[in-house]
Amino acid sequence: MNNPSAIEKKYNKWIVTLSVIIPLAVAALFGINLRRLGFDVEPLTFLPPIYASINGLTAVILLAALWAIKNKKVKLHEGLMKTAILCSVLFLVMYVAYHMTSDSTKFGGEGAIRYVYYFILITHIVLSVVVIPFVLITYVRALTKQFDMHKKVARITFPIWLYVAVTGVIVYLMISPYYS
Repeated sequence: MNNPSAIEKKYNKWIVTLSVIIPLAVAALFGINLRRLGFDVEPLTFLPPIYASINGLTAVILLAALWAIKNKKVKLHEGLMKTAILCSVLFLVMYVAYHMTSDSTKFGGEGAIRYVYYFILITHIVLSVVVIPFVLITYVRALTKQFDMHKKVARITFPIWLYVAVTGVIVYLMISPYYS
């Protein structure tokens, strides 16, 4: 099983499975509010600034990882990318925990800023789903040492992931005045 494509095929089922299950699980859990179901849990209202900061940190890590690989610091790049993935997972766990214990906050802005907010929010949400298989494929291609293919897909993955990380912070900053 030294053939990289055979190894990659082994991971393809996981990539497809995770790319479907993660967004479905987030959507399902997003719709479950434990307090409304009668559970005596405190709303985790302290989480939004933390997970927004994690999004910001992810963006910085992604930029540092790009710098590292452009300067042939492969081990540093590898460590930074693993850290970026970990940050994204931490974000996701905190995001779901917040929404399972707290009511959603409505954006209160009016006029043109409302359209700007919803454009950023919708593109953020859509691309956060789109980027999942790209991140997984990019990671597997590095893991299987298919660096030419890794580089090709990373050129697509990187800007999408960076956009998702940065717009996550922007969405938080725009909605934060309306948190109760």
